[in-house]
Amino acid sequence: MKIAILDDDPAHLDFATDVLCQAGHSCAPFSQGRQLIRSLHDEHFDLFVLDWNLPDMSGLSVLQWIRNQIGSAPPVLLLTSRVADEDMVEALHAGADDYVSKPCKAQVLQARVLALGRRIQPAGGERAVEGYGDYEFDLAARRVRHKGEQIDITPKEFQLALLLFRNVNIAVSRAYMLEAVWGMAPTAETRTADIHMSKLRRKMALGPANGYVLSPIYGYGYRLEEISEA
Repeated sequence: MKIAILDDDPAHLDFATDVLCQAGHSCAPFSQGRQLIRSLHDEHFDLFVLDWNLPDMSGLSVLQWIRNQIGSAPPVLLLTSRVADEDMVEALHAGADDYVSKPCKAQVLQARVLALGRRIQPAGGERAVEGYGDYEFDLAARRVRHKGEQIDITPKEFQLALLLFRNVNIAVSRAYMLEAVWGMAPTAETRTADIHMSKLRRKMALGPANGYVLSPIYGYGYRLEEISEA
């Protein structure tokens, strides 16, 4: 499996990376949450191992980003020094698949990752797909189809479109888009989101005829609205 490992402690990061590489996995180490999120615009990982306490954003925030943007498919293991029962409960409720406290023996970490890996073994080559009206998102291939026809969009446009459709009829702020899709600080002053929204509206033909309308909200962000035939 291709595994992303996030930990700001160099010793712990090296330990987890070495242990999982020795088990035959391909590992990519990260020391910052936003660094990992930025990589996800162009890379795909089968499993994530996340520390909780990080300097830029918490591992729990990274977990929530993964669940909002990628979905429930990739397993996430929290590997953390936090040992309180309430911390474990909070992490599992937030979408973690497993929770391991530091320090952790190599055999335990390998076994936990192996167990999580069994959950994502492909069954008959099936792929996770999310459908919204005539729009179909292939999460594995990072592709969008409309009425069966593939739409030519970039990886970031795919992430942005998926974010909008998963929050249909809900206003999404520019700040959240910048952090979720580009890994930028929410306070960043840029027209990146607006430029991509314009391209996305055109490429995906978002309008009443296709059941979805993308509307700007002055001073806040955008809302994708589902339009009924009536």
